[in-house]
Amino acid sequence: MKKLSSRVSGAMCSALLGLILFCGIPLIAAAQSESTIPYGRYSIGESASSTDNYWRRFAFGFGTSILAHESAHVLSSLLMGFHPHVGLDRGRPTIFSGIDSQKYPHKQFIFSAAGLTTQSIINEAILDLPHTGGGPIERGILAGGIATTLFYITIGRNGAVSDIAFMSRTSSLSKTQLSLIFGGLSAIQAFRILRNPKYDHFFVRPTESGLLLGFDY
Repeated sequence: MKKLSSRVSGAMCSALLGLILFCGIPLIAAAQSESTIPYGRYSIGESASSTDNYWRRFAFGFGTSILAHESAHVLSSLLMGFHPHVGLDRGRPTIFSGIDSQKYPHKQFIFSAAGLTTQSIINEAILDLPHTGGGPIERGILAGGIATTLFYITIGRNGAVSDIAFMSRTSSLSKTQLSLIFGGLSAIQAFRILRNPKYDHFFVRPTESGLLLGFDY
């Protein structure tokens, strides 16, 4: 059985990349504790417990997006009549598709594309469907989808079981073309987020003393 791209360690890397992207480098953007700049459902002047709760919910949304990615891989294999399973590859937890890539390249392509496609669809639904929204869970889901895509079109692009690499090997599309397709869609989504007032301060986080872009020391 051929190993495909739905790797738990890959999801962990994308989560780490997401934290870097959406927390950035240390930089104070505003420093007045009495400020009431809106941050989703929160204000910058709120207590540390409120901001901690914000990031717990944001992390839940981010994890939900990663779970949707991995679940899509598994479900796509099951729906095509195969038997995916979890095993170890060089000591790392890996989801095996149960698909012979030489015999069924098209089905293997579907399996590999399922994760990123599902996250893109979820993000599009959030951005397109009319609703008030803008809360931390929703922001986390959006961040998870964009960060995972960015991981797979950059540092995760050339891995032996990378989604992008496997889709390229089982189709007529190159890794560059696939990266442009998925990366372009995520770039459009990120632009729409930045243009939408309900996602104000999407790339910064609230603290007791203002807005912080980055990590504390």
